[in-house]
Amino acid sequence: MSEDEKLKQLKVLSGETDEDVLRTFLALAAAKVIQRAFPFDPKQTAVPDRYAPNQVEIANFMLSKRGAEGETYHAENGIYRTYSGGDVPPELLRAIIPMVGVM
Repeated sequence: MSEDEKLKQLKVLSGETDEDVLRTFLALAAAKVIQRAFPFDPKQTAVPDRYAPNQVEIANFMLSKRGAEGETYHAENGIYRTYSGGDVPPELLRAIIPMVGVM
C-alpha cells in the first residue's frame, strides 16, 4: 500500500484534513509497527505491506486520543472515559508478529 493510500484511508477514518498532521501520525505509527515487527533489527525502516492496515489503524487510534494522552478517568454529561495507558493498546499490536533471526 502506498503512502498516499494510507493517507487517504487515515483521512477517511479520522475526519482530519490537515495532511501534515496525518503524515506525522502515520510516521509515529510506522515506528510502533517497525519496533514491534523487528525488535532486534535497527536497520529496518519500512513498514512491510502486510502491516500497512495496522499502521493506519494505530495512527487513527493515536490521532483520536490527541489531547487526552494519559487520561485515566473522565466523566462529563453521562460520558465516561478511562485509558489504561498512554501508549498503543496491546490489542492493536497483537496482530504484528515479531521477526527475529540468528546472527
